[in-house]
Amino acid sequence: MKRLACLLLASVVLGCGSAKVVVVYTALDRMFSEPIFEKFEKATGIKVLPKYDTESTKTVGLVSAIRAEANRPRCDVFWNNEIVNTIRLKNEKLLDVYRPKAAESFPATFRDPDGYWTGFAARARVILVNTNLVKPEEMPKSIRDLANPKWKGKTGIAKPLFGTTATHAACLFAKLGDEKTRAFFKSLKDNDIQIRSGNKSCAQSVSAGAAAFGLTDTDDAIIEVEEGKPVKIIYPDCEKDQLGTLFIPNTLALIANAPHPETGKKLIEYLLSPEVEVALAKGKSAQIPLNPNVTTKVRVKTPKEVHMMGVDFNAAADAFDGASKYIEEFFLK
Repeated sequence: MKRLACLLLASVVLGCGSAKVVVVYTALDRMFSEPIFEKFEKATGIKVLPKYDTESTKTVGLVSAIRAEANRPRCDVFWNNEIVNTIRLKNEKLLDVYRPKAAESFPATFRDPDGYWTGFAARARVILVNTNLVKPEEMPKSIRDLANPKWKGKTGIAKPLFGTTATHAACLFAKLGDEKTRAFFKSLKDNDIQIRSGNKSCAQSVSAGAAAFGLTDTDDAIIEVEEGKPVKIIYPDCEKDQLGTLFIPNTLALIANAPHPETGKKLIEYLLSPEVEVALAKGKSAQIPLNPNVTTKVRVKTPKEVHMMGVDFNAAADAFDGASKYIEEFFLK
């Protein structure tokens, strides 16, 4: 209710033309992002008015809102917890060009060459394994092991229509092609894979023993590990002849015709600062800094330590609609 009141207040403030607020739509979990917004407010005096999404419709609800508001944007900054839907908004001309000074040292891979978005604070797509149910010699090594008949009905995945799981699906379609990716999802369906509402739910089902192992993100997996649950993180497909582990960055973008572009730019600069990447790395989400000047120790493996999946995120954005259509019409039925 407090945040709803803030958003209602924003409508009044926006009408007054004040430049001391910034509206941010964020798909990163509130527990991780809210403390950062509070520090920004104290440092700048700019009031942050965030709109969050639910775990079950992660990213999609916010993207839909940005589209619906295209003729009269309410949002200044989109903090996405993945990258593909950010690129889709760029392609729909709903983002504005902004090249943050704070991002100049970031790898080119994580900066849009046209200046519409910047990636930071990555997570890996991993398999979380219940060590009470899976013996060391039976540990999965690949996402394909989710379809191992030995574990029929005992592996899990978040619904691949939302958040990073939808991004993962689109990346597979872009990397492997339609035929091989459809065959992969068919193998999961034939193995009665459990479909969870989100990555957190998937991770929790593994730690509770409802699933032997499941596909999730490092931020949800590390929480289960550090709470002392009987689980282990596996970075899948890490052999050189395998697909590689997918790393997905958070992304920041300025909305086209944003009501407060200047405060939006200030927020983007702040979120890309070493201070924020260090905070996200040290926090419960254990996110991976992409700024090469950040040397803080991270509690999960980085692209420097494991074989990383090479993927064209622009191609994944192009594949997204087809991937979602297949998932909805065939995989989920």
